[in-house]
Amino acid sequence: MKKIAHIGIAVSNLDEVIPFYRDQLGLTFNGTEVVASENVKVAFFKIGESAIELLEPLNEQSPIAKFIAKKGEGIHHIALDVDDIHQRLNHLKEQGVPLIHEDPKEGAHQNQVAFLHPKAAQGVLFELCEQKQEDD
Repeated sequence: MKKIAHIGIAVSNLDEVIPFYRDQLGLTFNGTEVVASENVKVAFFKIGESAIELLEPLNEQSPIAKFIAKKGEGIHHIALDVDDIHQRLNHLKEQGVPLIHEDPKEGAHQNQVAFLHPKAAQGVLFELCEQKQEDD
């Protein structure tokens, strides 16, 4: 694990929440993006080497909509930056760590992502995130 890539926060409405992070906290707003695989719209704010990711559900099938319905708005996950997500997932699987995704899928910024099951970490949802490699 290299660093905390971002902290994901579930929100009901990005337009209502963005001004707090941008204007009151003074974080650098890096725009929004739709992540179709998760049925969410995300907004990113840079903070040091990490980021805060706000997640708004696009529909009731979104895992974020289900999270908000069950637990309310708030911290959803902690994303960890890794170099080789396939190797890391295989290693965790060999150690018996329960995974939500055994294979990575495309997340925001075309990164490869996979989630560990929260029962692996006393209720904390961790996301592994391998940054998209830039073409030289």
